[in-house]
Amino acid sequence: MSEEHTSPAVNRGPADHDVRDQIVVAATEHFSRYGYGKTTVSDLAKSIGFSKAYIYKFFSSKQAIGESICTNCIDKIEADIRRAIEEADQPPEKLRRMFKEIVQASLRLFTGDRKLYEIAASAAEERWQVTIIFEQNIKMLLQNILQEGRQTGDFERKTPLDEMTAAIYLVMRPYLHPLMLQHNFDNIEEAPTQLSNLILRSLAP
Repeated sequence: MSEEHTSPAVNRGPADHDVRDQIVVAATEHFSRYGYGKTTVSDLAKSIGFSKAYIYKFFSSKQAIGESICTNCIDKIEADIRRAIEEADQPPEKLRRMFKEIVQASLRLFTGDRKLYEIAASAAEERWQVTIIFEQNIKMLLQNILQEGRQTGDFERKTPLDEMTAAIYLVMRPYLHPLMLQHNFDNIEEAPTQLSNLILRSLAP
C-alpha cells in the first residue's frame, strides 16, 4: 500500500485557514457533482480558479483534500452518536440509542449525497487515518457504556472488557462501514432493535 494511503492528511503552505476552507468547500461541491474517483487535482484547480501548484501549497494530494471533507462528515456522525448516547440515562438504553443512531447516521450519509459517499467508501477501503481514528472513537464510546453497565450491575462482568467491546463492535461494523452498509439494506429498519436486543441479552448478568 502506498504511503499516501497510510499517512494522515498533511496540509501545506501558509496557515491561512480561510483559503484552505475555501478549497475544501469548493472541492466538496465539485466532488459532489462529478465524483471523487473521476476528479484529478488539475480538474479541481480549474473548476475553482486556482492553479494546481497553489492548491498543493495547502494540501499534499487529492487524498488530503478528501480526508478534510471526510473528517467534516465523520465529525458530524460522531457528534450525532454522542448526542444520542447522552440523551439516555441507563447503560442499556445508551447502547440501544448508540446502535440506532449509527444506522440512521450511516443511512443519511449513503442516501444524502452519493458522490460524497464515494469519498467515504474510498476512505474506508484504503484505510485513511481519519477512518481509523473514527473506529477507535466508536470503540471507546462503546467501551465506556459497557464499563458503566458493569458498575450499575446491568451487564455481566465475566467476559474481559476488551473482548466484549471488540465483539459488539463487529456486530455494529456492517452499519458503520460504507462498503458493507450497501449490502445490509434489506433489514435496515429492524436491525437496530433486533441486534441491540440480542446484544443486551448476551450482556445480562
